[in-house]
Amino acid sequence: MAEPPLHVALMHPEIPGNTGNIGRLCVGVGAALHLVHPLGFDTSDKAVRRAGLDYWKHVDVTEHDSEAAFLAWARGRTVIAFSAKASQSYAAVDYPEGVVLLFGQETVGLPEHLRARFPCVGIPAPGPVRSLNLSNAAAVAVYHVLGKVRGEWF
Repeated sequence: MAEPPLHVALMHPEIPGNTGNIGRLCVGVGAALHLVHPLGFDTSDKAVRRAGLDYWKHVDVTEHDSEAAFLAWARGRTVIAFSAKASQSYAAVDYPEGVVLLFGQETVGLPEHLRARFPCVGIPAPGPVRSLNLSNAAAVAVYHVLGKVRGEWF
């Protein structure tokens, strides 16, 4: 299987609807999805069928048993962390083919030690909200990065 143009990694996602939307996004653009346990929901075949995620079988998804397992997989890869606490805009950095876009939990975001470990960027939200919904933020980031690494799509 060819390397995807990018990877979307969700650190301990809590809301199944967000993960489902991001999975659909990944299928639509040929990206790989990484889910880092613990998860706030069940991804068994039965749970996925019950949720009506008929496209889930097409998602290139890897579940990492722990943060340590994910970090071992990510070693040697370019990882860009997304956080509402970042001071640099997502539009101000370069993204190589195969980059890993790392997002945190819906309720608390990425922990400080991961924001310190990887280059950290944010999506400006100048209105009266703290941050964008996780699946919306992932969509903004994924399409931006694809425009950079696969410009012919745009």
